[in-house]
Amino acid sequence: MKIVAALTDPAHAARAQEQGADIVELRFDLMEGDPVTLVQTCKEACSLPVIATLRSAQEGGQFFGEAEEWFERLRWVVPHVDYVDIELRFAAYAHRIKDTGKMIIASHHADQMMLLPELFMLERDLRTFGDIVKIIVTPANEEDIIELIAFTRAIKKPLCTGVMGTQFRYARAILPLFGSQLIYCSTGTATSAGQYSVEEFIRLMKLMKGN
Repeated sequence: MKIVAALTDPAHAARAQEQGADIVELRFDLMEGDPVTLVQTCKEACSLPVIATLRSAQEGGQFFGEAEEWFERLRWVVPHVDYVDIELRFAAYAHRIKDTGKMIIASHHADQMMLLPELFMLERDLRTFGDIVKIIVTPANEEDIIELIAFTRAIKKPLCTGVMGTQFRYARAILPLFGSQLIYCSTGTATSAGQYSVEEFIRLMKLMKGN
């Protein structure tokens, strides 16, 4: 399991590394400035691997453009990062990014819970172009959490699962115990409601694992 520090400011990368993050994510939809310069600032501040993410408005982000514009915004940073997050709507560009040797996080963020058959079908679709599958849902009740845990436990790895919102925030901490291999945390400004800070999550893991 790897801790991802999701950043809205590349200068926070040093803090993320000091606090114990394994990877940093640059949320370009939440940042101002030239993306290449932002990556360079991040790399000057830390030695951690970098995920490039331009999250669409449809999936909880602030990018409102079409697929072609999404690729044009990211294409220049691809040589400078280690992972690129690609939503299903942008999958047509996955092969061009994959050809550069970069790892792809194939992601989907839903504002509701999905039925188990839908989750399994979605995983198969994302796996066709992603090295790591990331599926984030919005549970409505505790039964949804149980189903998400069962899905996480059963599905092919590598996989990242998680929840949106604050109501079932605890699921963010529990899912890594059942096979979710990335946990997205914050170091300053949260990029998603309910996110733990890197320090909070590390403390939680120590308490739950008894070390």
